[in-house]
Amino acid sequence: MFLVDSNIVIYSYLPQYKYLRNLFLGDFIFVSEITKVEVLGYPKLTVDEDSYFTDVFNLLQSVLPSQEILDAATAIRKKYNLKLGDSIICGTALVHDLSIYTRNLGDFEKVSGVSCVNPIT
Repeated sequence: MFLVDSNIVIYSYLPQYKYLRNLFLGDFIFVSEITKVEVLGYPKLTVDEDSYFTDVFNLLQSVLPSQEILDAATAIRKKYNLKLGDSIICGTALVHDLSIYTRNLGDFEKVSGVSCVNPIT
């Protein structure tokens, strides 16, 4: 079971990384609502990018930040000095026992108990 980080969603749009799209077809692939905000909230998205990312998010199971996730994110941010979005994504992975698909392993690997996979080959 995996949680998809924002950078994997973004890379999947690019032709050279289109193989990443296969990741989104699994039954046990999740995305944090924070990832949706990070990706869809980017002010310079083109109409095509917005449409593509919206379609991707419609394929994935969303996880809303619960109080338990926010408490975990607060502890992670305090201890590891991660950015707010990364703290919430990491807290989501910990609370739901999910590995994180990310290209930025360094963002999460320092957090105890978090498993990360870089699916970019």
